[in-house]
Amino acid sequence: MKEGPDIARVAALLGDPARANMLTALMSGRALTAAELAQEAGVTPQTASSHLAKLEAGLILTQRKQGRHRYFTLSGPDIVEALEVLMGIANRVGHNRVRTGPKDPELRHARVCYDHLAGDMGVALFDGLTRRGLIETDINGVSLTKDGIEFAATFGIDLDALRSKRRPLCRECLDWSARQSHLAGSFGAALLHRFYDLGWAKRVAESRTVRFSTEGERQFRDLISR
Repeated sequence: MKEGPDIARVAALLGDPARANMLTALMSGRALTAAELAQEAGVTPQTASSHLAKLEAGLILTQRKQGRHRYFTLSGPDIVEALEVLMGIANRVGHNRVRTGPKDPELRHARVCYDHLAGDMGVALFDGLTRRGLIETDINGVSLTKDGIEFAATFGIDLDALRSKRRPLCRECLDWSARQSHLAGSFGAALLHRFYDLGWAKRVAESRTVRFSTEGERQFRDLISR
C-alpha cells in the first residue's frame, strides 16, 4: 500500500464540474450560501447540498451559521493557490471555457485571488517589488528584504500585526491567466487592501474583478517602477 498524502481523493473532490464552479466562485474570498453556490454551479439546491457536504467532509470548505443561513468559505489560502495552478494548467493545455463577455478582459487585467491581487496587475506588482529589491525569491520561497521592511512601514502596513497571524508573510502564487507569479500571503493581502484604502482601486460588486481608476493605476505604476 502506498503511503503519504492521498492526492486522488483531493483531485476527485475538486474535479467535479459543479464543485469546480462552486470553488471558483469562492475564490473571491466572500462567504456564500448554499443557494448562491447552487446558482453558481447550475444545479438544484438538493444537489448542491450533496456536493457541499462532500467538500466540507474533505476539509476543502468550512461552514459557519448566522441566523437561519449557512455560509461556506474555502478552508484556507492554499486551496486558492491550488485552484489557480489547476486553472493555469487548463489554460495551457487548451481546456478553456467559452468566454462569457466583457468581464473576462477585466478579470485578466486585475482580480482578487482570495484576498490578494492577481491578473496582469498582480504579476506587475510581483515583478516590480522584485526589481526594486523589496522582495526576493530563493529556495525557501519569497521574503521581504530589509528595504522591503522599510517600504512596508512607509506605505502604512503594520508588519508586526501581520506576523502575529498564522499565515506566511509572503507566498508566490502562480497566476492562471498570466502564467507568472503574483504575490500571496498576508503581505500580499495587506497591499491590496492598502490600494483600496488609498482609493486607487475597488472591487466590482458580485465579481472577482478589481478595477483601478486612471489615477490609481498611474500611482500603482509609479510605485512599482521607482
